[in-house]
Amino acid sequence: MAAWGQRLAGVRGVLLDISGVLFDGAEGSGVPIAGSVEAVARLKRSRLKVRFCTNESQKSLGDLVELLQQLGFDISEGEVTAPAPATCLILKERGLRPYLLISDGIRSEFDQIDTSNPNCVVIADAGESFSYQNMNKAFQVLMELENPVLISLGKGRYYKETSGLMLDVGAYVKALEAIMIGDDIVGDVGGAQRCGMRALQVRTGKFRPSDEHHPEVKADGYVDNLAEAVDLLLQHADK
Repeated sequence: MAAWGQRLAGVRGVLLDISGVLFDGAEGSGVPIAGSVEAVARLKRSRLKVRFCTNESQKSLGDLVELLQQLGFDISEGEVTAPAPATCLILKERGLRPYLLISDGIRSEFDQIDTSNPNCVVIADAGESFSYQNMNKAFQVLMELENPVLISLGKGRYYKETSGLMLDVGAYVKALEAIMIGDDIVGDVGGAQRCGMRALQVRTGKFRPSDEHHPEVKADGYVDNLAEAVDLLLQHADK
């Protein structure tokens, strides 16, 4: 504790995560973690600035803050940074029209966003909306774009509710991320990279050693064969 005290000297503000720090969620509600309501109150009475951040993507910012207030926390919307409002700013700045693979609980956050003729995909913790049909639609949108844009409101693997651990959006994001595996340094690798994809080149088929020193195209990685590529992909998919 003494060492921590020295490292904390000079701190002027505190940024608090919400879920799992302030409260544990439940279906439509939640329970405050022991001591957290008073801890927030003590911070606010201190000289420290206090702000909150969350990757919550099933509740709108308004609904989340309302829940926290009901649980006894002194908190306002202006003190919270959440992914949906931040995503809307990015969409407007870049002129993006998303296909929304999201929970109905945050759909209202995107009321002012043009979703016609999508040129990107926004994915969040969509719960029961993670159907084959909806995932396939997101996949089709990305594959039809020259420069695919996939925006995720989070990449967590799981989160905790009072009923137990719940699968998070990260696994679904991985399913939509794409990588090209080919033997042609220009046609396969270069073509994929121009579309915004990553690309591995296999040292089989039309591969030549000089491909690894191509003056214009550099693969994201080189593997001896498809089997080695799959080994690498599966290793990283488990992380």
